[in-house]
Amino acid sequence: MIGAITGDIVGSIYEWHNIKTKEFPLFTDRCFFTDDSILTVALADTILTGTPYIENLKTFYRWYPKGGYGGSFHKWAQSKHSEPYNSWGNGAAMRISPVGYAFDDLDTVLRKAEEFTAVTHNHPEGIKGGQSVAASIFLARTGKTKEEIRHYIETQFGYDLSRHVDEIRPTYTFDVSSQGTVPQAIRAFLDSTDFEDAIRTAISLGGDSDTLACITGGIAESFYGVVPPGIQKSVYSILDERLGTITQRFMAHYCGQ
Repeated sequence: MIGAITGDIVGSIYEWHNIKTKEFPLFTDRCFFTDDSILTVALADTILTGTPYIENLKTFYRWYPKGGYGGSFHKWAQSKHSEPYNSWGNGAAMRISPVGYAFDDLDTVLRKAEEFTAVTHNHPEGIKGGQSVAASIFLARTGKTKEEIRHYIETQFGYDLSRHVDEIRPTYTFDVSSQGTVPQAIRAFLDSTDFEDAIRTAISLGGDSDTLACITGGIAESFYGVVPPGIQKSVYSILDERLGTITQRFMAHYCGQ
């Protein structure tokens, strides 16, 4: 989970100022957490406490109203109503990483990913995005190889993961759709050499940088085993006390850290 938050924070300053290189300072004094981290922590809190996720989403939105949410989520979070809005955007895939760590079999991971995604993103593409990210994390943390993860995601969800990031990068542009973000983020993980390289690779694609790196970071953490302590220290220094404390509780309970 801390891997997903790392990706969000590192990518925060590049969302509107894309770069197409892996050579950049990992953290600067301009980095900040966005809605990706806020809603990921909201889901972690739901899993830890049993608080209904819809309630938590709206509560965390009130606590952090300037998190950079999409327009549809803004309206939903401010509304008295709680029906999903049929989104196919990447907003559910970016927040789903806790599911990949918290449940102990793939069927449950897929079911829970759909449950927590569909509260807002009940379009088939939105659900597919959330499930594929959670499944990738679960498969990675249970010892599957990159090729096994790739094969499962391609056959189960129909994503084309055949193009190397060096082929994707030159023409890739900003895309908030799940289908235009999740495959690219997974491919960034597949082409990485370690956790930090995964974050740098995702951001180097351009596009919705914080969300791409958030998705990639969650998978990379589970595959490589740990986020380097120095990176974690920088992340916790940027999170506020509430978000940091919930993250640490979740990491201790589900990630053995």
